[in-house]
Amino acid sequence: MAGELLVIGEIQSGGGLARVSAEVATIARRIGERAGRPVEGIVIGADPGRAASELVGYLPFSHAVSEPEAADHAAAAAVAPGLAALIAQRGLSHVLVGASPDGRDLAGMLSALLGWGVLVNAIDVGWEGGGPTVEMSVFGGRLLTSSTFAGEHGIVTVRPNAVVAEPLAEAGRVVETVLPAAAALPAVNVVQRVAEAGAAAPIEEARIIVAGGRGVAGPVGFGIVQELADELKGAVGATRAAVDAGWIPYAHQIGQTGKIVKPALYLALGISGAIQHKVGMQTAETIVAVNRDADAPIGEYADLFVVGDLFAVAPAIVAELRARRG
Repeated sequence: MAGELLVIGEIQSGGGLARVSAEVATIARRIGERAGRPVEGIVIGADPGRAASELVGYLPFSHAVSEPEAADHAAAAAVAPGLAALIAQRGLSHVLVGASPDGRDLAGMLSALLGWGVLVNAIDVGWEGGGPTVEMSVFGGRLLTSSTFAGEHGIVTVRPNAVVAEPLAEAGRVVETVLPAAAALPAVNVVQRVAEAGAAAPIEEARIIVAGGRGVAGPVGFGIVQELADELKGAVGATRAAVDAGWIPYAHQIGQTGKIVKPALYLALGISGAIQHKVGMQTAETIVAVNRDADAPIGEYADLFVVGDLFAVAPAIVAELRARRG
């Protein structure tokens, strides 16, 4: 049916559906209802079955496309030509995908193959008139913009944690699909995969995050951050200043140029609260900050602001947690 919206589901490392794809599906379903347009999903990969089954927990219908080339090659280049052909063949109007590294790559390739515009890093998507309205945070969160497409087609990439995923009351159905034949792009071989030891869940999915900033004062100082995170069964985060100083890997960076998180508890140790960092964690349910500077900007939006030395406060919290556990 012409005018349908398409959600591209992303497969995470364990074979299941990436959380951002469930969030994108929730947004697409909402705007589809408002626009009176059907919404369908698609999962393409070497083994798409599990992720496609999870995607129809949020959408009434999804394609599952087996693409063996995606196993040993960069996924976007392997699937983009066939996916572009399917989109054109079915007369779909708009595509929504998570703003993950693979999602951004795929959006760029589809834009070039289809000649469609792209609106990136959406924090919300609505529907006005005949097309989506895309809200984006720019200039480090100082401004919010609302944009739409000049034509009848477009691609939207959605930031992780933009919304809370809302499943359907009854799961939809999965249909195995074969992509139309299309001229292939040059294959990009994956020569090495590096798995970094860390929290049980990706930082974007953690319910508790303990983050350190410049006040942690070095890699040794992140030991207390890690210790507190372990006691709380949470993940470790960091500001860009801490990452740039080489105290902790980039995978832990939260903020405008890092990860966007939405935990139940965000515990900020030695973080001043610059706007660039605020962009990445401001939607946390509860924000607790520890800083020696009573005038630190983070005090303006923290739910609880402790003025004190993190090297005294954090060990005291650890000791209390252990005492309560007995």
